[in-house]
Amino acid sequence: MNANELALLGQAGQGPLRLYHLYRLLIGLSLVLLISSSLENQLLNVTHSRLFTLGSWGYLIINTLIILVMPRAERLAPLFALALFDVLLLSVLYYAAGGTPSGIGNLIVVAVAVANILLYRNIGLLIAAAGAAGIIYLTFYLSLSHPEASGQFMQAGMLGALCFAAALGVQALGRKLLASQQLLEQQTTAVASLEALNAAIIARMRTGILVLDREFNILQYNQSALHMLESRNLKQKNLQEYFPSLIESYQSWQKNPSITPAPLQFSTQSPQLQPGFVTHRQNSESRLLIFLEDTRHYNQQAQQLKLASLGRLTAGIAHEIRNPLGAISHAAQLLGESDTLNRADMRLSQIIQEQTRRLNHVIENVLQLSRQQKPEPQLLDLRYWLHRYVNAYRDSSPANQNLRLEVTGKHLNTRMDPHQLNQILDNLITNAMRHTAEQSGQRKVEIYLFRHHSLLLPVLEVRDSGPGVPVEEQDALFEPFHTTEKSGTGLGLYICRELCELNQARLDYIQRPGQGGCFRITFAHPKSFGLFK
Repeated sequence: MNANELALLGQAGQGPLRLYHLYRLLIGLSLVLLISSSLENQLLNVTHSRLFTLGSWGYLIINTLIILVMPRAERLAPLFALALFDVLLLSVLYYAAGGTPSGIGNLIVVAVAVANILLYRNIGLLIAAAGAAGIIYLTFYLSLSHPEASGQFMQAGMLGALCFAAALGVQALGRKLLASQQLLEQQTTAVASLEALNAAIIARMRTGILVLDREFNILQYNQSALHMLESRNLKQKNLQEYFPSLIESYQSWQKNPSITPAPLQFSTQSPQLQPGFVTHRQNSESRLLIFLEDTRHYNQQAQQLKLASLGRLTAGIAHEIRNPLGAISHAAQLLGESDTLNRADMRLSQIIQEQTRRLNHVIENVLQLSRQQKPEPQLLDLRYWLHRYVNAYRDSSPANQNLRLEVTGKHLNTRMDPHQLNQILDNLITNAMRHTAEQSGQRKVEIYLFRHHSLLLPVLEVRDSGPGVPVEEQDALFEPFHTTEKSGTGLGLYICRELCELNQARLDYIQRPGQGGCFRITFAHPKSFGLFK
């Protein structure tokens, strides 16, 4: 007998055991009421009245004590002893009541059947053998003292056969029930495993998922939704109160589902999110599923396509414009060396050379942008990397340039191409130094590295004490060829933002009235590249 065959002795067997206790208690009460009403001689052919009376009271009292002492059983031996006792005591009552006409033999068959629910195979058949042997042997013994009982052998044999039939039938049914129970447990375990797997997948997805009821109360969400909505807890919150723009987007989509909703941005630091909506109806309940996609992945793909197109364009520019431009610059240089030019013509020659150099610088920047290769991100410890960068910058920069670094927080890691990050910081710090010098005459720039309190992402800020960017110019700050400098090309900040987007980071200008300019880089999660590839 293996562990599976003893399954009903555990938690599942306590229900049948309680019913068995109740059944024996009711039989005992019925027998006691029968003898108390003096009807046993009318209803039963009692041959040993005193033995039947003592046996009935004993059956009731002993079973009552068993119920109190053994309310549950986890082991096989007590159940076997209980079933054997029940069969033997009923056999004594069977003998005292006069054999098969009393009908107590049927109670023995029922006791055997119930015992085989709790006991399997050979052990259950032992109880059936004990019941059949008791019925047949006591019928034979009864016929010795009462010759009229000789006609009961046929009925006694049938009752003995019924004991074995009941045992085998119940065992077959029990095996089917056990197989069904095992199959149900396997299916339950499989469903639980699938649910746990689905929950783990949803929790690890970079797509934010929200489940809402009809009143837009949030029922479920995953960790990505928390980060995207910059919240620590969304349970039971009403989305219409906290993020009304998302509900407005859903209502617009509901009117015309064929139109893709516009991307949303909940703060200047958060990424743009592309919402998607699915309505799910089950029975009478309706649920709204909202999917939030970080557009940085799509922006990165668009950026790579844009750079590929720009590369083809600049190749034509280099061939069609740069060669004639070189000829013009060289001719102007030769013209400037002539002794026959007057002062005004010399100034015109200088203007030609300055403007050709500026135009050549524009072409160089465009070529530099188009030559940007696909980033090769590395896992960077930004604290360590920035200390090395600042030390290298201080060693190579003039003495009048002061660069200060301040780092706070832990787990400041990201995945980014270190060469491209170096290029971004070079551009930002160079611009900051120039604007600081224009304002105060001192070249002083501060770098702050910290962990964003709600996004939980590393953030780097380059701050200067210059005049800052006017509000009316901030919208065009990162547009190509937008510049306020006479000698500038307007491509520096544009290149910085493009490089950030290639590395799934975000570059923003932060308004600091009266305190100077501030450019903020919000880095990607260290696992972003692994998920977006």
